[in-house]
Amino acid sequence: AMSKFMAKRGMGVQMITPPGNAKGRWLVDTVHRQAKKVGIEAPEIGIFQQPQPNAFATGMTRNRSLVAVSTGLLNTMSQAEVEAVLGHEVAHVANGDMVTLTLIQGVLNTFVFFFARIAASAISRGSNNQFVYFLTVMAFQAAFGVLASVVVMWFSRQREFRADAGGAELAGKTKMIAALQKLQGSNQNST
Repeated sequence: AMSKFMAKRGMGVQMITPPGNAKGRWLVDTVHRQAKKVGIEAPEIGIFQQPQPNAFATGMTRNRSLVAVSTGLLNTMSQAEVEAVLGHEVAHVANGDMVTLTLIQGVLNTFVFFFARIAASAISRGSNNQFVYFLTVMAFQAAFGVLASVVVMWFSRQREFRADAGGAELAGKTKMIAALQKLQGSNQNST
């Protein structure tokens, strides 16, 4: 519920309201056009200072969201590539990915908590040593937590593929391929 507020504060996102220059107007027009195409209300749009090309979408609902891009993205990518990245982020919003992944993580955390205690109880049966029980619970929570993280990463990767497909649909396949190639190149150069 507070993700937009936290993202704005934490990342230092400067909102584009109203757009003060041609680049800002283009960003707003592009996101509004893409949002209309997928049937959602236009997200708030902002820019944050970061030299690396980056973008994100956040918000509690599809119709109360935020799309933000880094200065590095705007400085290193062409307008066509930025359009594809914006499409990718708008697709995340339209797909409800922020809420979906939060719910998946919450459900898995509940299972980790619950099954760690069941396993610890089974192992400590007959022992009255609470310290051993506590350590066993912590060990199972760590082990089950790793397994849950694998599941969350798999779901997250699937959502990224869907957002890539959405970005290609909104901006065009060639623009999306060019943006992905540019991002891959910048990630390889930074390692």
